[in-house]
Amino acid sequence: MTKEENEVYTGYNDIQDLNMSIQSAQKIVGRATMSMDEEQLEGATQAVSEARAKLVDANANSTGFDNEFLQQSEKLLSQCEEQLNEAKQ
Repeated sequence: MTKEENEVYTGYNDIQDLNMSIQSAQKIVGRATMSMDEEQLEGATQAVSEARAKLVDANANSTGFDNEFLQQSEKLLSQCEEQLNEAKQ
């Protein structure tokens, strides 16, 4: 596999990884805010934090990512964070 092929392949995996991380965080946040269980809220906070770290990394190393995907990812994570903050108040 050439270097260029490896970069494209890695970029696709990174996109899928970020996308799955965000989808997982959304589901966890939804369950946690419905139950209002303290442990689930903490787990949701951790899931969002991990997804945020992947998004920050993707923005810094944007190989294989397009701006629209990154903007949509930012929007979804911000919504998760807002939902969590409201639930914790």
